[in-house]
Amino acid sequence: MTQPSEVLLQANAVSIAYGDQLAVKAVTLPIYQQRITSIIGPSGCGKSTLLRSFNRMNDFIDQVTLTGKVTFNDQNVYASDADPVAVRLNIGMVFQKPNPFPKTIYDNVAWAPKINGRRDNMDDRVEQALRQAALWDEVKDRLQESALNLSGGQQQRLCIARALAMNPLVLLMDEPCSALDPVSTARIEDLLFELKETLTIVIVTHNMQQAARVSDFTAFMENGVLIEYGPTETLFTNPENQRTEEYVTGRFG
Repeated sequence: MTQPSEVLLQANAVSIAYGDQLAVKAVTLPIYQQRITSIIGPSGCGKSTLLRSFNRMNDFIDQVTLTGKVTFNDQNVYASDADPVAVRLNIGMVFQKPNPFPKTIYDNVAWAPKINGRRDNMDDRVEQALRQAALWDEVKDRLQESALNLSGGQQQRLCIARALAMNPLVLLMDEPCSALDPVSTARIEDLLFELKETLTIVIVTHNMQQAARVSDFTAFMENGVLIEYGPTETLFTNPENQRTEEYVTGRFG
């Protein structure tokens, strides 16, 4: 069983609504440092909404309200004096579909440091991020080519490198492999094991086999409610809740 380390990120009784529609209902969830936490559950259960609350990405959606508290390093990221940009520099995000900018490979990785005034040692920063994303050897002679020329799997690793260029402490991943083939998915999963040496990772996935393979902890949600949370092996082999058992064994309905 995975031993918990320090709690780095925490949802405390978090409820999130789109207008009058409640999407996440009083969820409390600890995220442990340098561990991989998976959030699983059926479509529309609030997984991605909860994930986006961790770095305030829901701020970009009209009429979204949040109650409760999200803390990072024991600081409330929704406090009146909290800087959302600073929050996102510490808590990076990779989305479901690869979304490289129509720029060169180099400029994709350098983009965030440049706009945030971190222009020193840019070549080293770009190389380090691409190495962390296990992409450097494939693109080191193509840095001035368009990122749109890369394969889907390479584009997603480039998006991971783009997030890593700011040296975040947490990486949020929303279905990062759903648009990828099995070989590219395996590359991303291998990468996750390497990244958790230095990063804390939260991944939303529909793929239960993926959750079982890569994560230390798993949270199962249904209808906006956190049904069960615990070490991944326990949740998949000896869940406490009948709904969890039905979901992980494919008898869910």
